[in-house]
Amino acid sequence: MKIALAQLNYHIGNFEDNTSKIIDSIQSAKDQGADLVVFAELAVCGYPPRDFLEFDEFIELCENAAQQIAAHCKDIACIIGLPIKNTSPAGKDLHNAAYFIADGEVKSVVKKALLPTYDVFDEYRYFEPGMHFECIEFKGRKIALTICEDLWNINDNPLYVSNPMDVLIEQDPDLMINIAASPFSYSHDDERMIVLADNAKKYNLPLLYVNQVGAQTELIFDGGSLAFNKEGLLLDEMPYFEEALRIYTIEGDEIQGYAPKSHQPSSDIEQIYQALILGIKDYFAKSGFKKAVLGLSGGIDSAIVCALACRALGPENVMAVLMPSKYSSDHSIDDALDLVRNFGCKHEVIPIKEAADAFDGMMAAAFDGLPFNLAEENIQARCRGIVVMAMSNKFGYILLNTSNKSECAVGYGTLYGDMCGAIGVIGDVYKTQVYELAQYINKDGMMIPENSIVKPPSAELRPGQKDSDSLPDYDTLDKILFQYIELKKSSAAIIGQGYDEALVRRIIKMVNTAEFKRYQTPPILRVSPKAFGMGRRMPIVGKYLS
Repeated sequence: MKIALAQLNYHIGNFEDNTSKIIDSIQSAKDQGADLVVFAELAVCGYPPRDFLEFDEFIELCENAAQQIAAHCKDIACIIGLPIKNTSPAGKDLHNAAYFIADGEVKSVVKKALLPTYDVFDEYRYFEPGMHFECIEFKGRKIALTICEDLWNINDNPLYVSNPMDVLIEQDPDLMINIAASPFSYSHDDERMIVLADNAKKYNLPLLYVNQVGAQTELIFDGGSLAFNKEGLLLDEMPYFEEALRIYTIEGDEIQGYAPKSHQPSSDIEQIYQALILGIKDYFAKSGFKKAVLGLSGGIDSAIVCALACRALGPENVMAVLMPSKYSSDHSIDDALDLVRNFGCKHEVIPIKEAADAFDGMMAAAFDGLPFNLAEENIQARCRGIVVMAMSNKFGYILLNTSNKSECAVGYGTLYGDMCGAIGVIGDVYKTQVYELAQYINKDGMMIPENSIVKPPSAELRPGQKDSDSLPDYDTLDKILFQYIELKKSSAAIIGQGYDEALVRRIIKMVNTAEFKRYQTPPILRVSPKAFGMGRRMPIVGKYLS
């Protein structure tokens, strides 16, 4: 039997495009002699559809699309993921399901049993777990079909009390297939590899795994569909961050034509780079946007965002706005212009001194007798926000936010100023990782100006200002933030690692008191195991750890 894995980029709620893409892949697989073609979890509607699932019409459109797809399954079968109605009056109204389609009709329905409700996942909000498990029979073979999380209950600390494969294995299947929508983080490919290999080994069955690719707002899906033999050895991995279709020949209990290989992952920074490019590209394409605007300061954060945008959208579609204040240094302007020349994007120079002075004059009576402080600094940052939003409104540009994760974590940014934007490009990238990204982008030539990399970071909102005036050095800050945010370590546990107690408590307090700011920032492209946004839900007024 020949089975094709179709690793595609879906668009949530775009039934016409998703259906057309699936039908085209069915035909392509058929032309290459495949007997069965397999698509990802919720492929018909895109993942995650979230509260679209609460609309009856949305579910009806999914079913209509499935019937259109079924009409093309002649002399070839397919597996597609979609939400379906729960026919029982008890429980949630929907199932996260897969259709096995052959001879133009739905032959079998598989319902996802293990519904993740952690980090970015919230499936039990919508779906009722499947409770009955049967193998699919096709061409004299039995296929144990599972949906994403159904294979993830295999570690030392299982989240669920049951395991679909423990039931399916009793039916003597010949092959496991798992369809997934598994979001990217820079460590997730290694975890995925271990979990799937352990399943193949435990059940002594070959395993084919298909993942979707593409970005859905902040979530990025990296593809990397996989094939394992029954010993749990990796045979093949499909490309990452791009669409692909690949056919595997199954004879007996073996996948033919592949020798075991080891997983050779790209570096974390290369994966982050590829994910951010895809995230920007899909955010714009799927939203119907083409042109981006950002404030370009001459610093490393905005330089990285500008570079990524130019490579994702083309430099002709990127507008960099230089907004020097009276405290900006000449070299900052020169560094920004060097970057513009290196990438070839558009640019405007719009000084903010007059605007900031006007606000200072307007507020003079109210501020009479009070020294210059954060209020005046933030006025300048908000002047910049007004400028880039004016460019957005006038020309239809979409504003890219340039705040990094270290700044987002401790609230080092100005609401309605440098924290505004439609999408946070590097808001899940620590400052130390930003420097690594600069090195990666410069690996084939100096594109990010050296001075943007080596000069001390500064917001340039007062004379001689440096980030280090307000923050610990980024190397130490990022290590403590990682322990607290990604690893969820307590202050006592972090202090126990040898960090200064006062520093740790200060940083954790800054993180927690900045929660109200993060509630008002744009969605952030997720590249880490624990990103700000939908995957990290903290109370604003909570006392604990603050």
